[in-house]
Amino acid sequence: MTWLDIIGWAGSALLVWSLLQSRLLRLRALNLVGCVVLIGFNAALGVWPMVGLNVVLCVINIWYLWRMLSTRHDERAYRVVQVRSDDEMLGYVLERHRDDIARFNPGFRPAGPSPDRAAFLVVNRDEVVGAVVFRSSGDGVAQVELDYVTPPYRDFTPGEFVYRESRYFLEHGCKTVVTPPGMLAPYYGRLGFHRAGDSYVLDLAG
Repeated sequence: MTWLDIIGWAGSALLVWSLLQSRLLRLRALNLVGCVVLIGFNAALGVWPMVGLNVVLCVINIWYLWRMLSTRHDERAYRVVQVRSDDEMLGYVLERHRDDIARFNPGFRPAGPSPDRAAFLVVNRDEVVGAVVFRSSGDGVAQVELDYVTPPYRDFTPGEFVYRESRYFLEHGCKTVVTPPGMLAPYYGRLGFHRAGDSYVLDLAG
């Protein structure tokens, strides 16, 4: 096997591996790298139709990557929908992703409706991409019980759109937000939270 064969097989493997990714950003990035490798491979062999195909795929991947990255913090791309804590759609999301939720939010246990509890679904176009549930502890603290992102959007931080709107918390008399301890892969440091033991804390402007 020549070094050119190795490059060709590596590019093909990258393309296949990219299609096995559940995360949209990772899928597009790996697919782009695979296409670039195959452009070089096919150009070296003079297989110009395959070069043209992979160039087109590169352009498509770059377009999607640019759109995803440019809108990841854009409020026009995401919508926060407040729902009841016993809302059927929320219940479906919790049940549908129960095992994944247990992995990333190990301390979360679904609870019944309560006037001190608020729930939100984060939507990207027609797709639910995240869920946030918090309760007021009665001392001005909003204790986050769940902050979950669905696998395709795991490279993004849709929960940030809930934390940006302090009115959600102020309406419940909360001026401080505390995240659950022990969450896997927390992203709060980028949103103005500071570390407090195993949790993160956000102080809201009243």
